[in-house]
Amino acid sequence: MTRLLALAALLPLTAAAPDKGQPALTEQTMRSGGVRPAEQTAVRFDSADLSFEVLPDQQRLNGVATLAFTAVKPVDRLVIDLDRNLPVSAIEIDGRRLAAGRWSNPDGQLVVSLPRPLAAGDSVSARITYGGTPHVAVNAPWDDGMVWSKTPDGRPWVATTAEGYGCDLFWPCLDFPQGEPAVVTLHITVPAGLKAPSNGVLLGVDQLPDGRSRWNWRTKHPNTYAIALNIGPYEEITGTYKSRYGNSIPMMYWYLPGEKEQAQRLFAEFAPTIDFFEANIGPYPFGDEKVGVVETPYKGMEHQTIVAYGNGYAKAIEGFDWLFQHEFAHEWFANQLTAANWDDYWLHEGYGSYMQPAYGEWREGRARYATMMQAQRATIANKVPIVRGRVITEEEVYEPTKGGPGQDIYVKGSWMLHTLRWLVGDQAFWDVTRRAVYGRPDPKPGNFVPRFGSSEEYQRIVRDVTGRDYDWFFDVYLRQAALPDLVETRNGDTLSLAWKAPGGGPFPMPVEVSIDGKTQRLPMTGGSATLSVPPNAHVVIDPDARILRRSEAIEAMQAWRAEQTKARRK
Repeated sequence: MTRLLALAALLPLTAAAPDKGQPALTEQTMRSGGVRPAEQTAVRFDSADLSFEVLPDQQRLNGVATLAFTAVKPVDRLVIDLDRNLPVSAIEIDGRRLAAGRWSNPDGQLVVSLPRPLAAGDSVSARITYGGTPHVAVNAPWDDGMVWSKTPDGRPWVATTAEGYGCDLFWPCLDFPQGEPAVVTLHITVPAGLKAPSNGVLLGVDQLPDGRSRWNWRTKHPNTYAIALNIGPYEEITGTYKSRYGNSIPMMYWYLPGEKEQAQRLFAEFAPTIDFFEANIGPYPFGDEKVGVVETPYKGMEHQTIVAYGNGYAKAIEGFDWLFQHEFAHEWFANQLTAANWDDYWLHEGYGSYMQPAYGEWREGRARYATMMQAQRATIANKVPIVRGRVITEEEVYEPTKGGPGQDIYVKGSWMLHTLRWLVGDQAFWDVTRRAVYGRPDPKPGNFVPRFGSSEEYQRIVRDVTGRDYDWFFDVYLRQAALPDLVETRNGDTLSLAWKAPGGGPFPMPVEVSIDGKTQRLPMTGGSATLSVPPNAHVVIDPDARILRRSEAIEAMQAWRAEQTKARRK
């Protein structure tokens, strides 16, 4: 930390601010996840001790990162992801300084030649001193980087976001989902008058001789993009949540001055939201740390125990802040349950999106739930399968321009869960969810830790809970782009229904049919069914919209909207 202070003293007081999107990133830095170098999978990431010095006037970030690894396979060098816009000035291995020629970082992967090879079971500590001008986000959080902003009264307001491009934008890390460190300690030095809420438990605040302060935090098992810097002249609301599991959890909200009334209203949503999740899924995963939310100069992000909130205290007909609820849902679906491969991103976003209608139902009943589900249904694109069965990067999932399903991991994933819940029943659905999140059916505070999951594991959990094989269900909804089509044929007093599934495989999805107001459930064994219907009977197929299936009306609406957008651009 002394070295950080010395660096600051040598820098000019002001510097030309980089434009949004600058300094430019390499293709390597913009990749998060995907196939990894053998050296990264050869080590276990034991801990990271991260010192950050944030200089808003210079729009500069200096850092010292001490990383501890244990080899699980023989390895003779470390390969660590770090944006080359933050050049390394020194590296020490187990306390001994390396010569400059022993490391290189031409494109965003720092390669460090170790003084001695590591055998399986050997440990190593790398202390990396770095600093520079971090990449500035263009439109956070839809792209990533530093957000240098100002409060309404002109004071610095700074935040980071890294879900897409990854943790290497700000610190030396292993930028793939399973590259989580077991524990991270943070030391964040900020200008006088500013605060730095971050992940985990506050260890203390040091007042420095020059008037600045250093905020010290510690968090366990953070996902790779979860480490967050938030700097501003924050005010704070605190409270304690009495969990239905018997533990007490500190709650904290950091907000900008002048917003106390709105902040108190948002804070009042914390406890009932936690209760919904605990009642339906299980314990808040980080109860020994905190429930933390911080106001940010961008929309939002699910940083572990320090959720970013920037929805402007918007009001909505459902009576709760959907953005807060969505990001908070990720404490279960992203931070506790993390997709081992970005190909299974729907486990984060599909579940995260489904929790808003589920919460609407919890608060107001099925009418609110149905309304919110229908709003999502209109936005499903069905261009690319949600899951493609290979190790891919975050951008290859999130960005349609890179061949990804994009928003379908949110809305199509949510509707798949809606259909699954109806198919297997409420109890089985929430049992499946609980096991997927905690890895066990009986979670209690202290008997679980964050875990990794996959689509294949999720299918096995459904099979274990229900005693039935639903692979046909997931093969269509996860691994096909198009939706199943229910073909109806009515001839006199005979109604025939037949599923036409993309890929041509079996699809024995039951169907509810209302005949003159009386509803029956057809098993659709073999994917088809025939029933007798009085000639003048009024028939409604799937009257409660339980099934995610092709809709010609939605396709026509989407095509019309596309034409309207195209015409406006001319």
